[in-house]
Amino acid sequence: MPAFDTTSRVGQNDPVTTTFPRTPKRTLGYSAAQVDAFLETARRAYDGSDVSANLSAEKIRNTAFEMKKGGYSPAHVDAALERLEDAFASRDRELASRMVGKQAWLEDAKARAQVLVNRLSRPSGHRFSRTSFLSVGYRRADVDRFANKLIKYFEAGFPVTVEDVRGAVFRPERGGYREAQVDAVLDSVVDVMLAVR
Repeated sequence: MPAFDTTSRVGQNDPVTTTFPRTPKRTLGYSAAQVDAFLETARRAYDGSDVSANLSAEKIRNTAFEMKKGGYSPAHVDAALERLEDAFASRDRELASRMVGKQAWLEDAKARAQVLVNRLSRPSGHRFSRTSFLSVGYRRADVDRFANKLIKYFEAGFPVTVEDVRGAVFRPERGGYREAQVDAVLDSVVDVMLAVR
């Protein structure tokens, strides 16, 4: 099976034929036209047939689709996008390793991991900016607990997977950590984890 597998049948000259289930006609799902167009662009970017299709693992992670009634099942598309992100990260790692050498690539990943450890090692309750008391953010205790696991992962090999980071959920609280900041750090954690996979 090729690395590029989004539960779609993709051949070098074949059109993308998705196999995503659709939501019921009155239930919102991802726009089928947008998903299909994105997957076609991703296929061309991955196989190198379209150099203008500048796509990276990070861009895939941040991709969003409009919601339409009777669209593709979000859970199935999201799972496919995670596999696609993994495939692009692996490809990028191999290309970079050839260009700068595997050791240089690993040293860069190690340096990025150290920046994350420094950030995550701040005192509990003060690792990220907080929302005002009138606004809702991520519950600080939940984020701090997960940050401690990530520190153990980076420093001692504590078992944490990319899926654990992608699926991290934090309860809301007034005056909690700013969601955008926490999400950006977690995205960086995923980048480093994929870089050394």
